[in-house]
Amino acid sequence: MRLYAAVFVFFVLSTAAQAAEPVVAASPEAQKAMLASKDPQLAANKKLVWDMWREFLQGGDLDAADKYLAPEYHQHNPNAETGLAGVKAYFKAAGMKKTAPKDSIDRLISITAERDLVTLALVREGKDKDGKPYTTTWFDMFRVANGKIVEHWDTATK
Repeated sequence: MRLYAAVFVFFVLSTAAQAAEPVVAASPEAQKAMLASKDPQLAANKKLVWDMWREFLQGGDLDAADKYLAPEYHQHNPNAETGLAGVKAYFKAAGMKKTAPKDSIDRLISITAERDLVTLALVREGKDKDGKPYTTTWFDMFRVANGKIVEHWDTATK
């Protein structure tokens, strides 16, 4: 019994001592390749979300939201407003600043699409209880209908 307990303790301690692998973002070239799909609708949905993120969320262009988000846009992040007008007001109040759009999404790991849903996985940086930096993954999922983004979910908490 002691042998099993010793092996278990060794396993736990050795696992805790090893750091998790850092999460790494995809290159701009890899991101563009991710937009391809055998299904033209899935490719269009991925491109819509990718462009929206680059121009509106990352580029800070509040007016670009009109191009990508439906007026009835449903927001499931508990910190943001729902509806197109609500989302624009939320980001305006947050001090969003317009910059030139980049040719890729900062910290993007992957973009996938199935049915009417598009999911982005992004690198998220944080600090542990000792102040040491680490990376993990953040997810945003969007539902697309009639060429517009109509719904959003993410891993945000209040």
